[in-house]
Amino acid sequence: MKILIAEDDIDFGNILSQYVTLSGFEVVLGRNGREAWDLFRSEKPDICVLDVMMPEMDGFTLAEKMRTTEPGVPFIFLTAKSMREDIIKGLKLGADDYITKPFDPEMLILRITNILRRVYSTVDDEYIISRSTLRYNALELITPEGREKLTLREAQLLRHLIINRNKTLTREQILTEIWGEDDYFLGRSMDVFISRLRKYLSADQGLALRTLRGLGFVLEEIK
Repeated sequence: MKILIAEDDIDFGNILSQYVTLSGFEVVLGRNGREAWDLFRSEKPDICVLDVMMPEMDGFTLAEKMRTTEPGVPFIFLTAKSMREDIIKGLKLGADDYITKPFDPEMLILRITNILRRVYSTVDDEYIISRSTLRYNALELITPEGREKLTLREAQLLRHLIINRNKTLTREQILTEIWGEDDYFLGRSMDVFISRLRKYLSADQGLALRTLRGLGFVLEEIK
Protein backbone atom coordinates (compact mmCIF):
# COMPACT_ATOMS: atom_id res chain seq x y z
CA MET A 1 0.00 0.00 0.00
CA LYS A 2 1.27 3.46 -0.93
CA ILE A 3 0.91 6.39 1.48
CA LEU A 4 1.27 10.07 0.60
CA ILE A 5 2.51 12.17 3.51
CA ALA A 6 2.23 15.94 3.08
CA GLU A 7 4.34 17.63 5.77
CA ASP A 8 6.34 20.86 5.48
CA ASP A 9 8.42 20.31 8.64
CA ILE A 10 11.48 18.66 7.07
CA ASP A 11 12.77 16.84 10.17
CA PHE A 12 9.36 15.64 11.30
CA GLY A 13 8.44 14.63 7.77
CA ASN A 14 11.59 12.54 7.43
CA ILE A 15 11.08 10.83 10.78
CA LEU A 16 7.44 10.10 10.02
CA SER A 17 8.28 8.82 6.55
CA GLN A 18 10.95 6.47 7.90
CA TYR A 19 8.65 5.14 10.62
CA VAL A 20 5.81 4.45 8.18
CA THR A 21 8.24 2.80 5.74
CA LEU A 22 9.59 0.53 8.50
CA SER A 23 5.99 -0.49 9.18
CA GLY A 24 5.80 -2.01 5.71
CA PHE A 25 4.27 0.78 3.61
CA GLU A 26 5.56 2.56 0.53
CA VAL A 27 5.80 6.30 1.22
CA VAL A 28 5.91 9.38 -0.98
CA LEU A 29 6.64 12.64 0.84
CA GLY A 30 5.47 16.09 -0.22
CA ARG A 31 7.15 19.14 1.37
CA ASN A 32 4.31 21.57 0.62
CA GLY A 33 0.74 21.49 -0.62
CA ARG A 34 1.61 22.03 -4.27
CA GLU A 35 4.24 19.29 -4.28
CA ALA A 36 1.86 16.93 -2.50
CA TRP A 37 -0.83 17.64 -5.11
CA ASP A 38 1.58 16.76 -7.92
CA LEU A 39 2.57 13.54 -6.13
CA PHE A 40 -1.08 12.66 -5.56
CA ARG A 41 -1.78 12.83 -9.28
CA SER A 42 1.37 11.00 -10.36
CA GLU A 43 1.77 8.37 -7.62
CA LYS A 44 -1.90 7.38 -7.06
CA PRO A 45 -1.58 6.71 -3.29
CA ASP A 46 -3.97 4.43 -1.42
CA ILE A 47 -4.25 6.83 1.54
CA CYS A 48 -3.04 10.36 2.33
CA VAL A 49 -1.79 11.96 5.56
CA LEU A 50 -2.12 15.74 5.21
CA ASP A 51 -0.69 18.46 7.42
CA VAL A 52 -3.19 21.32 7.58
CA MET A 53 -0.77 24.27 7.74
CA MET A 54 1.50 24.08 4.67
CA PRO A 55 2.96 26.65 2.24
CA GLU A 56 1.80 26.78 -1.39
CA MET A 57 -1.51 25.07 -0.55
CA ASP A 58 -3.04 24.28 2.86
CA GLY A 59 -4.28 20.81 3.76
CA PHE A 60 -7.97 21.70 3.55
CA THR A 61 -7.62 23.04 0.00
CA LEU A 62 -5.52 20.04 -0.97
CA ALA A 63 -8.15 17.65 0.40
CA GLU A 64 -10.90 19.40 -1.58
CA LYS A 65 -8.90 19.02 -4.81
CA MET A 66 -8.25 15.36 -4.03
CA ARG A 67 -11.94 14.73 -3.44
CA THR A 68 -12.77 16.33 -6.80
CA THR A 69 -10.48 14.05 -8.80
CA GLU A 70 -10.41 10.84 -6.69
CA PRO A 71 -13.35 10.81 -4.25
CA GLY A 72 -12.61 7.29 -3.03
CA VAL A 73 -9.11 7.89 -1.62
CA PRO A 74 -9.16 8.15 2.21
CA PHE A 75 -7.18 10.81 4.04
CA ILE A 76 -6.14 11.81 7.56
CA PHE A 77 -5.52 15.38 8.70
CA LEU A 78 -2.37 15.89 10.76
CA THR A 79 -1.95 19.21 12.55
CA ALA A 80 -0.76 21.01 15.64
CA LYS A 81 -4.12 22.75 15.82
CA SER A 82 -6.69 21.49 18.30
CA MET A 83 -9.37 24.08 17.59
CA ARG A 84 -12.84 22.56 17.54
CA GLU A 85 -13.74 24.45 14.36
CA ASP A 86 -10.75 23.06 12.49
CA ILE A 87 -11.56 19.50 13.49
CA ILE A 88 -15.18 19.84 12.40
CA LYS A 89 -14.14 21.50 9.13
CA GLY A 90 -11.77 18.65 8.37
CA LEU A 91 -14.35 15.99 9.08
CA LYS A 92 -16.96 17.79 6.99
CA LEU A 93 -14.54 17.61 4.08
CA GLY A 94 -14.77 13.84 4.41
CA ALA A 95 -11.59 13.10 6.37
CA ASP A 96 -11.37 9.57 7.72
CA ASP A 97 -9.48 10.76 10.80
CA TYR A 98 -7.91 13.80 12.43
CA ILE A 99 -4.76 13.60 14.60
CA THR A 100 -3.27 16.51 16.56
CA LYS A 101 0.43 16.89 17.31
CA PRO A 102 2.26 15.74 19.33
CA PHE A 103 1.30 12.09 18.91
CA ASP A 104 2.78 8.61 19.08
CA PRO A 105 3.69 7.47 15.53
CA GLU A 106 2.39 4.03 16.43
CA MET A 107 -1.07 5.60 16.82
CA LEU A 108 -0.88 6.89 13.26
CA ILE A 109 0.13 3.45 11.96
CA LEU A 110 -2.79 1.81 13.76
CA ARG A 111 -5.26 4.33 12.38
CA ILE A 112 -3.86 4.01 8.86
CA THR A 113 -4.13 0.23 9.08
CA ASN A 114 -7.71 0.34 10.35
CA ILE A 115 -8.79 2.74 7.62
CA LEU A 116 -7.16 0.69 4.87
CA ARG A 117 -8.79 -2.48 6.20
CA ARG A 118 -12.23 -0.86 6.14
CA VAL A 119 -11.84 0.90 2.80
CA TYR A 120 -10.21 -1.78 0.71
CA SER A 121 -11.83 -4.89 2.10
CA THR A 122 -13.81 -6.88 -0.49
CA VAL A 123 -17.47 -5.89 -0.47
CA ASP A 124 -20.42 -6.40 -2.76
CA ASP A 125 -20.88 -3.67 -5.35
CA GLU A 126 -24.66 -3.11 -5.49
CA TYR A 127 -27.18 -2.78 -2.68
CA ILE A 128 -30.83 -2.40 -3.65
CA ILE A 129 -33.46 -1.08 -1.28
CA SER A 130 -36.96 0.05 -2.28
CA ARG A 131 -36.53 1.97 -5.57
CA SER A 132 -32.94 2.99 -4.88
CA THR A 133 -29.57 1.37 -5.59
CA LEU A 134 -26.24 2.02 -3.94
CA ARG A 135 -23.36 1.27 -6.31
CA TYR A 136 -20.72 1.04 -3.61
CA ASN A 137 -17.54 0.75 -5.65
CA ALA A 138 -18.66 3.58 -7.96
CA LEU A 139 -19.61 5.76 -4.97
CA GLU A 140 -23.00 6.39 -6.54
CA LEU A 141 -26.60 6.36 -5.33
CA ILE A 142 -29.38 5.92 -7.88
CA THR A 143 -32.83 7.13 -6.79
CA PRO A 144 -36.10 7.81 -8.65
CA GLU A 145 -34.87 11.39 -9.22
CA GLY A 146 -31.48 10.48 -10.67
CA ARG A 147 -27.91 9.84 -9.55
CA GLU A 148 -25.99 11.26 -6.62
CA LYS A 149 -22.21 11.07 -6.36
CA LEU A 150 -21.22 10.06 -2.83
CA THR A 151 -18.09 10.50 -0.78
CA LEU A 152 -16.48 7.29 0.45
CA ARG A 153 -17.72 7.94 3.98
CA GLU A 154 -21.30 8.53 2.76
CA ALA A 155 -21.17 5.27 0.81
CA GLN A 156 -19.83 3.36 3.82
CA LEU A 157 -22.50 4.80 6.09
CA LEU A 158 -25.35 4.15 3.64
CA ARG A 159 -24.14 0.60 3.02
CA HIS A 160 -24.18 -0.06 6.76
CA LEU A 161 -27.70 1.35 7.07
CA ILE A 162 -28.96 -0.71 4.12
CA ILE A 163 -27.48 -3.93 5.48
CA ASN A 164 -29.19 -3.19 8.79
CA ARG A 165 -32.44 -1.88 7.28
CA ASN A 166 -35.40 -1.59 9.67
CA LYS A 167 -33.05 -2.00 12.66
CA THR A 168 -32.29 0.74 15.15
CA LEU A 169 -28.56 1.43 15.25
CA THR A 170 -27.10 3.41 18.13
CA ARG A 171 -24.70 6.26 17.50
CA GLU A 172 -22.00 4.26 19.25
CA GLN A 173 -22.53 1.24 17.00
CA ILE A 174 -22.28 3.28 13.82
CA LEU A 175 -19.24 5.28 14.93
CA THR A 176 -17.37 2.16 16.02
CA GLU A 177 -18.23 0.24 12.85
CA ILE A 178 -17.61 3.01 10.30
CA TRP A 179 -15.12 5.39 11.95
CA GLY A 180 -13.41 2.87 14.21
CA GLU A 181 -14.12 4.71 17.48
CA ASP A 182 -16.86 6.55 19.38
CA ASP A 183 -15.80 10.19 19.57
CA TYR A 184 -17.71 13.47 20.05
CA PHE A 185 -16.26 15.22 17.00
CA LEU A 186 -16.72 12.15 14.82
CA GLY A 187 -20.33 12.09 16.03
CA ARG A 188 -20.83 15.65 14.80
CA SER A 189 -19.40 14.64 11.43
CA MET A 190 -21.73 11.64 11.31
CA ASP A 191 -24.73 13.91 11.85
CA VAL A 192 -23.71 15.89 8.75
CA PHE A 193 -23.49 12.70 6.67
CA ILE A 194 -26.86 11.46 7.99
CA SER A 195 -28.47 14.76 6.93
CA ARG A 196 -27.00 14.46 3.44
CA LEU A 197 -28.15 10.87 3.03
CA ARG A 198 -31.63 11.79 4.25
CA LYS A 199 -31.79 14.48 1.56
CA TYR A 200 -30.62 12.07 -1.15
CA LEU A 201 -33.10 9.38 -0.10
CA SER A 202 -36.06 11.76 0.13
CA ALA A 203 -36.74 11.09 -3.57
CA ASP A 204 -37.66 7.48 -2.71
CA GLN A 205 -41.10 7.41 -1.08
CA GLY A 206 -40.45 3.85 0.05
CA LEU A 207 -37.64 4.87 2.38
CA ALA A 208 -37.33 6.91 5.56
CA LEU A 209 -34.08 7.62 7.37
CA ARG A 210 -35.23 8.45 10.89
CA THR A 211 -33.44 9.85 13.92
CA LEU A 212 -34.75 8.30 17.13
CA ARG A 213 -33.95 10.71 19.94
CA GLY A 214 -31.88 9.04 22.62
CA LEU A 215 -31.70 5.78 20.65
CA GLY A 216 -29.99 6.26 17.29
CA PHE A 217 -30.97 5.91 13.64
CA VAL A 218 -33.02 3.56 11.51
CA LEU A 219 -33.39 3.26 7.74
CA GLU A 220 -36.96 2.07 7.25
CA GLU A 221 -38.17 0.38 4.10
CA ILE A 222 -41.84 1.29 3.90
CA LYS A 223 -43.98 -1.45 2.44
